[in-house]
Amino acid sequence: MNWTTIVTANELATRLDRCVVVDCRHDLADPDKGRASYAEGHLPGAFFLHQDFDLAGPRNGRNGRHPLPEPEALYRKLESIGLSDGDQLVAYDDIGGVAASRLWWLVRWLGHPGAAVLDGGIQAWRMAGHPLSHAQPVPRTGSLSRRASLVAQFDTQRIVAALGTGRHLLVDARSPERYRGEIEPLDPVAGHIPGAVNRPIQQNLRPDGRFKPIGTLRAEFLELLAGRDPRTVVHHCGSGIAACHNLLAMELADLSGGAMYPGSWSEWCADPARPVIVGSKP
Repeated sequence: MNWTTIVTANELATRLDRCVVVDCRHDLADPDKGRASYAEGHLPGAFFLHQDFDLAGPRNGRNGRHPLPEPEALYRKLESIGLSDGDQLVAYDDIGGVAASRLWWLVRWLGHPGAAVLDGGIQAWRMAGHPLSHAQPVPRTGSLSRRASLVAQFDTQRIVAALGTGRHLLVDARSPERYRGEIEPLDPVAGHIPGAVNRPIQQNLRPDGRFKPIGTLRAEFLELLAGRDPRTVVHHCGSGIAACHNLLAMELADLSGGAMYPGSWSEWCADPARPVIVGSKP
């Protein structure tokens, strides 16, 4: 096993007992819904990790809605569900991998390469005829080496320095309406970062919630890149969750190397001095 992007339900079913499986279901509008859904039924042996508490650090009003957790705290959390060097982690959700991709990126952020997302989520698992469980997984202890990160990231200072230089392509993963500033249900300011282009995460998926074919994703992202090196891309979204989905899609399309702006729009708009664009123009 060496799944580093996505895995199908049938593939996972044959190796389920050899994986650390994590339920990442989350609803931004109802933070308790994910845990409640987990209690109603989850993949056998799966642990639950919460986006707001387990996969994010403390908020201070300036660092966004889902700031990165302290690395050591995340190491300990992953070890507490049994993850060790060489283990395969598989994350899933019920929204096309959007929440699960956050854990996929965080595990790579810690330097652990063996992470994948269940393609199509719990719906694909059910459709394939595989069972759910109500049982709590048996606690276990893992051991992770402290390694160099496998991903690139930008902080706000680097985003500010990049504005207007043309050296980086900022890609916003939010819905077109939020990108244009027509609505903003979660943050106090509507709009987008100057120069950012829009690639809504829904464009990565088929109607059934699975990722589009690799060739289709590659063609679409190459069009977006317009000749740029994939390593010049900086992905962001509202709070650093959905942007991971675009990173995963590009990894699937063999266009790896893009960076992440974890603070994303929620951190950017926390300072009224930072410029904001409203409308469709980047």
